[in-house]
Amino acid sequence: MTTQTDPGKGSQHLAENPPRPAEGDVTSRPAEGPARPQLLQGNEAIVEGALAAGCTFFAGYPITPATEVSEVMSRKLPAVKGTFIQMEDEIASLGAVIGASLAGAKAMTATSGPGFSLMQENLGFACVAEVPCVIVNVMRGGPSTGLPTHMSQGDVMQARWGTHGDHPIIVLAASTTLDCFWLTVKAFNLAERYRTPVILLSDEGVSHTREKVVLPSARDVEVIDRIRPNMPPEWYIPYEDNPRGVPPMGIFGDGYRYHVTGLVHDQRGFPTERPEEIRAFLKRLFRKISQNLGEIQMTEEEATGDADLLVIAYGSVARSARRAVRLARERGLKAGLLQLVTLWPFPRRRVVPLLRKARAVLVPEQNMGQISREVKRVNPGPARVETLNRIDGILITPEEILGQLMKL
Repeated sequence: MTTQTDPGKGSQHLAENPPRPAEGDVTSRPAEGPARPQLLQGNEAIVEGALAAGCTFFAGYPITPATEVSEVMSRKLPAVKGTFIQMEDEIASLGAVIGASLAGAKAMTATSGPGFSLMQENLGFACVAEVPCVIVNVMRGGPSTGLPTHMSQGDVMQARWGTHGDHPIIVLAASTTLDCFWLTVKAFNLAERYRTPVILLSDEGVSHTREKVVLPSARDVEVIDRIRPNMPPEWYIPYEDNPRGVPPMGIFGDGYRYHVTGLVHDQRGFPTERPEEIRAFLKRLFRKISQNLGEIQMTEEEATGDADLLVIAYGSVARSARRAVRLARERGLKAGLLQLVTLWPFPRRRVVPLLRKARAVLVPEQNMGQISREVKRVNPGPARVETLNRIDGILITPEEILGQLMKL
């Protein structure tokens, strides 16, 4: 859905209906009874979003700056008859999440960089076995132990390519506390709809910032559940292809027992080395994502209608970029912002048209340039793509972005 607005005003390009509230909105959705503002940090909003989406299982291991997700989940999940388990490590955490999902639960985990690295093998398993689950990665500086209490956006490429092999993945990036709520809901809905793991990237700045928000009532949150088989268990073919590319998912507790493996498998779940079956399976994994980009790929825009200076940003840096674009407009510059909400699959179908109109593009990131590589890759020319990078754990400021725009 595309909404055109006058220069200097915001516009949204969101594949969600209804759209997420824009930054600065006082309320998100009508609540039951009087609106009750809450002072929440991003990690707490992630928990609220998970519960609103129907999450009933969490397994994780404490790690800065994601620990609050586990802490709040440990209190709130039992209250809704859910299950919380603190595991011995992050490898076991995602393994438990996969098992819970196979048993019918909506399941998630939360971690940061070192823990996310440990999860990569099981992430690949969830991809090939088509197990819906949500992995929250609150990014911090790296590599290794790195900067545990400082922000970073250094895991963007790891989120796409961290596990080995050819596979699609869905990765969303939160920018505000309210984002943390709505994108967690969206992550669960996408995971359930497409039988795939979904990664939600936050960072220390987003997850530890407290903001006043008004959360919606349960009736105002769209919740999507996985498609169940409608045939008897003995007729069920667990990985049978269909026009959607997403087979119905049988639940073990309902009698739908089937073979689950990390090996490439045939339609009944058993390992195969037949080339035609391998090709058909892997192409279906990609097709179920690629034919639904309209719902999966989300962006937000501000003042892009007449912009010849374009800023492309995501996560915490998008907030600085939004302020910088407004300051630039006050100085007479035709600047606009394209905020990437979906990072992967990379939303080139919205990026490319704006690149064609722009004279110059600035991509500010808290890394050495990860998304900027994608922008340069899809750039049809002749727009000049410049970068602004910080790797010291300190947020890029609006003034820094404005300074670069003035030079462009």
